[in-house]
Amino acid sequence: MSDALINGLAGAGGGIIAQLITYPLQTVNTRQQTDRDPKKTKRKLGTIEQMCQVVKYEGWERLYGGLTPSLVGTAASQGVYYYFYQVFRNKAEAVALKRFNKGNGDGTVGMFSSLLVAAISGCVNVMMTNPIWVVVTRMQTYRKASTKEKPTRSLSNISEDDVQISAVEPPPFGTGHAVQEVYDEAGILGFWKGVFPTLIMVSNPSIQFMLYETLLKKLKARRALSVKGNSGVTALEVFLLGAVAKLGATVVTYPLLVVKSRLQARQVTDGDKKLQYKGTLDAILKMIRYEGFYGFYKGMSTKIVQSVLAAAVLFMIKEELVKGARALLTSNVVSINKVKRPP
Repeated sequence: MSDALINGLAGAGGGIIAQLITYPLQTVNTRQQTDRDPKKTKRKLGTIEQMCQVVKYEGWERLYGGLTPSLVGTAASQGVYYYFYQVFRNKAEAVALKRFNKGNGDGTVGMFSSLLVAAISGCVNVMMTNPIWVVVTRMQTYRKASTKEKPTRSLSNISEDDVQISAVEPPPFGTGHAVQEVYDEAGILGFWKGVFPTLIMVSNPSIQFMLYETLLKKLKARRALSVKGNSGVTALEVFLLGAVAKLGATVVTYPLLVVKSRLQARQVTDGDKKLQYKGTLDAILKMIRYEGFYGFYKGMSTKIVQSVLAAAVLFMIKEELVKGARALLTSNVVSINKVKRPP
């Protein structure tokens, strides 16, 4: 089994586990990003309070709306990304080694090369998996009409929040209905809505992996100096390195993520034109005009918690799966050699 395939499968496995753990936070964050309230008439809810509102009025299952396509998208994204990342990194390492043999460089992949490898891998991943994430965004932003309202309830006892929740027009429930809605709205090209800001956002994993690998390289070097012949790192150290790397990348690229979510969510086809976006530039200009720069950072605290936790879990699980797979393959090779050895 090739090293690229091992990393691809390990990345997919780690991504699924991280997604399951952090999915409710992701759902709430997507709703926060796509909340269009230029006049700021709604009371701002905290993350925990908003999760409780979803459970109270829509049920626990809405925190996991779109989970199935999201898991498929996570497995596909992580698998594709890690596979191509390892393929391109192997080529970069081969080039660095050739330069070293010619007397140039130190034989290792530099920061710029790591950034370029991550960016190319990210672009391939975006073009292949964007349709999945359009469907996931539609399902995450689905607001189920409250079933707990009683017909006999007096209008005077209904709060403004209750009226707003009950008045929301429910989008499709299932994946198939979401797919049909996207197609009816914009045709095949609708599945690549938000692809432009997403392509720019490949800088997120690029920055993330650049920071991660730089920190990991320095940690291994210091470990090798302090403990002779031992440059290994623990699962906890990988967890912390992944968290720090993702935190830095998220702060830089968050505004693009908000624009992408706005474009991929269900578009308002009638009513206030302030809420209608024709494309990336139109969305950016309207957000600046009607919501200010604050609109680009809606739900950022939630995203930081979700993304840092997910990235840390992902890196930890991935590294452990890679170690386990390599150990298993090594033990199998040793066993085969023992069997083939003549008596």
